Amino acid sequence: MPELAEQGFITLLDRVYRTGQPYTGRNARVLLGEGAQLREAFFDFTYEPRRDVGGNVMGVRMIGVETTQVIRTQRLTAEHRALLEQIAREAPGGGSGGDGESHLGPVAGVLVSVLLADEDGLHLRHGAAPSLPAFYNQAIDGIATGDGIGSCGTAAHRRQRVVVSDIATDPFWDDFRDLAEHAGLAACLSTPILGREEQLQGTFAMCHRVPRVPVEADLALAGVFAGTAALAIERHHAEKARLAAEAGEKAARDDLAFLLKASTTLGSDLHYAQTLERLAALCVPALVPLCAVDAIEQGRVRRIATAAPTEEARQLLASHIPVYDAADDAVARVLATSLTEVARRTPTGPGPWQELGVTGYLSVPLADRGQTFATLTLLTTGDHVFDGHAVALAEELARRASTAAGNARQYTERAALARDLQAGLLLPDLPTLPGAELATYYHPAGEGLEIGGDFYDAFPLEDGNWALMLGDVCGRGALAATTTALVRHTVRAVASFLPGPEAVVQAVNHALIKRHGSHGTGFVTLVYGHFTATEGGPEIELVRASRTLPLHLTTDGAHPVHIDGPLLGVLPRPRLDSRRISLAPGQSLVLYTDGITEARNRANQLFDEDRLIQALNSAPRRAPDVLGALTAAVRSFTDGRDIDDDQAVLVLTVTHPGADRGQ
Repeated sequence: MPELAEQGFITLLDRVYRTGQPYTGRNARVLLGEGAQLREAFFDFTYEPRRDVGGNVMGVRMIGVETTQVIRTQRLTAEHRALLEQIAREAPGGGSGGDGESHLGPVAGVLVSVLLADEDGLHLRHGAAPSLPAFYNQAIDGIATGDGIGSCGTAAHRRQRVVVSDIATDPFWDDFRDLAEHAGLAACLSTPILGREEQLQGTFAMCHRVPRVPVEADLALAGVFAGTAALAIERHHAEKARLAAEAGEKAARDDLAFLLKASTTLGSDLHYAQTLERLAALCVPALVPLCAVDAIEQGRVRRIATAAPTEEARQLLASHIPVYDAADDAVARVLATSLTEVARRTPTGPGPWQELGVTGYLSVPLADRGQTFATLTLLTTGDHVFDGHAVALAEELARRASTAAGNARQYTERAALARDLQAGLLLPDLPTLPGAELATYYHPAGEGLEIGGDFYDAFPLEDGNWALMLGDVCGRGALAATTTALVRHTVRAVASFLPGPEAVVQAVNHALIKRHGSHGTGFVTLVYGHFTATEGGPEIELVRASRTLPLHLTTDGAHPVHIDGPLLGVLPRPRLDSRRISLAPGQSLVLYTDGITEARNRANQLFDEDRLIQALNSAPRRAPDVLGALTAAVRSFTDGRDIDDDQAVLVLTVTHPGADRGQ
């Protein structure tokens, strides 16, 4: 390559050899070949000295990587950018000197226009026409694509370049000849702008003021610009699609956040009516300015909840109650058909629609297990309309609300059932004992959805004495209720006919041993006693088959009453002992289940018997006060923690020494 010497490459080799310092050159211009074969090329060169073991330079390694295509691509990109900037500046041609002038020189004297295709490709819209008059741009804005409809309409239809050298005589311009003459146009070269998949993006037109046949440079420039414009338009469409996707993604995120908040809010309280009230509150103003929730209760429609921007509007909306069987009422139709109803008008049937300024409504059914039980009605005012997105969001909200309301209704019904059954196992009213007063307490574990196993009772005997008992059945629910009923009914049935508490408790144990297996097999704890009012003062004979000890509360504190006895329902004939105690005025007998002593605090410590005795030592000397001191101590100890076991307490306090036996 002898030409390298004249271009300085041999000098560089010599310098690296003599100095031992490497050299790197980027995009070096090189002329290769001679005569007709001469061509311009560009290289990245690296010169590296090669050394022997002694460090002496033995030679130079030169590596050249040709970058000619990269340089040419960069120049072409610059030309494309210059052309696009010219159209954006609405400059018909010429430049400001330098490279810009050489790039834009072929455009001089040319009137250029870019039309953009609609999505269906059937019409062309004004895109950019920097040197054409405004009236011309307005006239061709929206021109149809088709054969013979001007140069651009034809080029767009054929997907081919269309050359019109004389507009005055060409049939393509028959419908636009007067317009072209008024704009001073005489010739037009129109090139379709096609995307990567040959999709029509628009047209690029180069017009002249005199009849003219395009030269090779015109065709090349049109091709360059059309290709560049196609990329720019595709990028614009991609950016538009990206923005639309981001807007859709944001809307989806907002919808998801709203639905997550709604689910959390609706599921925060297992109360049926409050759940529907929260549903209405969620919709205003997030979705609409007005909202109403109507539900079927006992065969009639009842407006459960309303929400509005002002209290006056809310009360006005709440005052309207739909008619269940009215064919012209939107709520009634949705309840009957279980289908969403939407309209850009006021709901049919009477209502305060004019006063509230209602212009549209969307009524969505709320269903549980396939049965519609309520409707969510969203009301709009002003120009707001419900689109498909709003309907879908409302239906999803209604679906979640239906689940929450259904769960709340089941919870409410189950809790009421458990309450009613539990009440049947406890005393509806406390009796009045001669010379004494009673106070009782019962608190179920958990949320009260299951029937507890703790129970108490007090009733008169045939001989004028009174029977008292407090017990705990192993387990919870229906089986526990069955066993509780068995114990209470057995005691009430036999107590007046057996000689004393020990015999009564033995009868209870016998009934438990003989019960059917389907009625439960769990054990029972029980403290049972007979209260006798005598002239010397009340006496109580107690039998204990329990894990907790009765407490005798006197002026000097609470004392456990030690009585031996096994659990009931385990042994056929357990050994039972009884103990008789006398109660002076102001003294109390306290019976309690292990739910009291086994209550735990947040450190997982037990309340235990010692804390119970300490709480009772300072208690006042009336039954309600003793009970209040005990329960307050337990609540303070647990500090709001849910209890794991039912709690029951019975307190008997002697009020005066002598009393009649009958009551």
